[in-house]
Amino acid sequence: MWPFRRRAKAARREQPLGPRGEKLAAHHLRRLGLKILARNYRCPAGEADIIALDRSTRADRDAETIVFVEVKARRSDRHVDPESAVNPKKRRQLARVAEYYLAHHPAENYEVRFDVVAVIAAADGKPEIRHTVDAFAPA
Repeated sequence: MWPFRRRAKAARREQPLGPRGEKLAAHHLRRLGLKILARNYRCPAGEADIIALDRSTRADRDAETIVFVEVKARRSDRHVDPESAVNPKKRRQLARVAEYYLAHHPAENYEVRFDVVAVIAAADGKPEIRHTVDAFAPA
């Protein structure tokens, strides 16, 4: 008899946590009225998980806002908050990605914001989504 048991078919098809978290975060942002401009945007400066357009700021600031979103997905926040993984190094890298994106896309007259979306996908139920708007200023 083979010593290792095969996984159940449903468990094999489950999407990995990272892409699943990004999908849930994008859905959450769309529900808030943001338009997704790019997912997993890669450039020489690095990667941004989601780039979105927030049109709701037009009324307050006379400009729409381009939002660079870092998504952190975890199975639990028992030991540490997922948001704490967005350390100064990650913030600088995301700011460089934003600079590159804005230099290569028509982005005059837009505000810029950096958000963090934490997805806690516990195995026993509905995932918890925590959205921190304007989580940090560019370094």
